[in-house]
Amino acid sequence: MSFNTFMYILIIPAFILTIWAQFRVKGTYNKWREIPVNSGITGYQAARHMLDTNGLQDVQIVTVPGTLSDHYNPVNRTVALSEDVYYGNSISSVSVACHEIGHAIQHKEAYPMLSLRHKIFPVVNFASGIAPFLILAGFLFSATGLIGVGILFFAVTVVFQLITLPVEFNASNRAREIMVSEGFITNEEERGVGKVLNAAALTYVAAALVSLLELIRLIGIFNNRD
Repeated sequence: MSFNTFMYILIIPAFILTIWAQFRVKGTYNKWREIPVNSGITGYQAARHMLDTNGLQDVQIVTVPGTLSDHYNPVNRTVALSEDVYYGNSISSVSVACHEIGHAIQHKEAYPMLSLRHKIFPVVNFASGIAPFLILAGFLFSATGLIGVGILFFAVTVVFQLITLPVEFNASNRAREIMVSEGFITNEEERGVGKVLNAAALTYVAAALVSLLELIRLIGIFNNRD
């Protein structure tokens, strides 16, 4: 069995895991969006309270279209929540909202992995766009230098994905602790919160795994080329 065949045997299941993870996060989100928290608090109210009690009164919360489009923008210090999360009082809504505030708190505290992620983002943004073209051109024209540079750029994007993992897990852990301590959810409801946040985290794990395996495959092809 060739190295390339062996790597495809590994990558295909990982790719299937990525697709399954995406379906799982949507299914889990939809399941727990039907169950309101006993406190009756909305995603916006929970997010605003978390920000204010952590000295982040200047961070704004805005609504954005779409589902699971929620994110924290460190550039303009804005938390963007989808309308369902912003106005909803479900376990899913409050979980997602508090997770994004977890990122805002990380930013305030200069959480090392988040700071590193922000610093390399411009490089990653450039590298992710050009890497596939360099690798393709390198193989088409047998240009070893182009292939090497393309793989190097692709490696930068993989490092970024790996750095993202602790950032996401840390934000979720912060969210869960605060949600319980502030009374947003009961101890019984924490199970649902965990399922929502873990399902979302799985998508990052699966994507990072696929990218890492693809990087190993490219390096193997590069080292074993004729």
